[in-house]
Amino acid sequence: MNFGNISLNEIITVSITLFAVIDMVGNIPVLASLRAKMGGEIRSIQATLASGAFMILFLFLGQELLKVLGLNVQSFAVAGSIVIFIIGLEMVLGHDFFKSDGNPKSGSVVPIAFPLIAGSGTLTTIMSLKANYFDVNIFIGILINCVVIFIILKSLKWVERMLGPNGMTVVRKFFGVILLAIAVKIFGSNFMHLGT
Repeated sequence: MNFGNISLNEIITVSITLFAVIDMVGNIPVLASLRAKMGGEIRSIQATLASGAFMILFLFLGQELLKVLGLNVQSFAVAGSIVIFIIGLEMVLGHDFFKSDGNPKSGSVVPIAFPLIAGSGTLTTIMSLKANYFDVNIFIGILINCVVIFIILKSLKWVERMLGPNGMTVVRKFFGVILLAIAVKIFGSNFMHLGT
C-alpha cells in the first residue's frame, strides 16, 4: 500500500460510494427491528470491527481469489458495476431485487456485520473500486465508513427519530441516484478492457 498515492478526491468518491452501498441509513428500520429482537442492544464495536475486517480482507485478498478463479479485476469490475446499478435502482424505485437473510439470533456479526453491512454488494463494490482507485484511498474510505457505521449503530434510536420515515426515504433515493452514476462510470471505464 503506497501512501504517496493518497488523494482526497478519490477518498471522498470511495467513501460516498461505500456509504451508499452499505446504506446504513436505509438499513435503520432493519437494524431497529433486529435490535428489538436481540434484547434491545446491538454490540456496536463488535459489529463495526467484524464488518471492517471483512471489507479490508476482501480489499487485499480479493484479487488473489480472482486469480484462483481465472478472472481479472476488469471483468469483476464490470460484473460489480451491474450489481451496483441494480442496488441503485432498488434504492431509487423502492423495489427489492435482493433478499437478505434476517436471522437475528446469530448476534452482531451475523446478520448485522455480514451480510447486512459487509454483504456481497459491498464486497463486490470494493473489488470494482480497485480497478479505478488506489488501494490506500479505498482503505481510508473503508475506515471512514467504519466510523460512520459505529456512530449510526450507537445512536440508532436518535437517528430514527431525527430522520423520520420521509427523511430516510429521501436520503435513500438520493444515494441511489449517486450509485447509478458511479456504476455507469465503472462500467464504461472497464468494459473496453474485458479479455485483456
